[in-house]
Amino acid sequence: MQSADYLSLNFGWAVGTALGVWVSSGISGGHINPAVTIALATFRDFPWRKVPGYIFAQVMGGLCGAGIIYANYIHAIDIVEGGRNVRTLTTASLFSTYALDYMTSVSCFFDEFLGTAVLLIVVCAINDNRNGPPPPGLAPLVLFIMILGIGAALGMQTGYAINPARDLGPRLLTAMVGYGGQVFSFRNQYWLWCPVIAPIIGALVGTFLYDAFFFTGSESILNRPDARARAHHERAMAAERQRPIAGVENV
Repeated sequence: MQSADYLSLNFGWAVGTALGVWVSSGISGGHINPAVTIALATFRDFPWRKVPGYIFAQVMGGLCGAGIIYANYIHAIDIVEGGRNVRTLTTASLFSTYALDYMTSVSCFFDEFLGTAVLLIVVCAINDNRNGPPPPGLAPLVLFIMILGIGAALGMQTGYAINPARDLGPRLLTAMVGYGGQVFSFRNQYWLWCPVIAPIIGALVGTFLYDAFFFTGSESILNRPDARARAHHERAMAAERQRPIAGVENV
């Protein structure tokens, strides 16, 4: 059986991201990635009360999608594994990310961190009306190009999760259908610190960098005066309003 090459994986992941955002943009704003949701809640006033529900839906979406793919390809998986009762990380990597053997833990973490930071810089640019946003309806096309580029340039070494739900949901599915605990014990709980924690930190740093160096809108907490500055400004304005107009006090 001939397997697909790496570039076809890049295209599939890019198409999946673009279509996922296209389908959900009018309902949730295209939130299909917990790292994006957390970053926008931290820096852009996305309501924190919605974050747990969004993340749960994102993870369950990944799990259900992986279940559909598993059902569709179960016979091919059986051929590769050598039987219905054999399940190894060889085919588990079809669903979740597993780093290449030569990668150190630090390198794995940095790889996912870097890819997600790039992702959020572009996501912020797409939504920045002051920085040439794409025409209405074409944001998914930009996301397609971006995910294809991240995958081709940065993704080979760790499988570029850059989305905790895209990794954790399918990983839960594989544990449920016969792969067992090996999908979680790989590389000392790799599933947590690389495809979950690293993308979240990368998303926070990417959003911070964009807001610090490019974004000028008041939607960002970096461009909004803090409470002390606002109070000082309000007192100064009140004092200005109470000051007599020159020449009027002698009338």
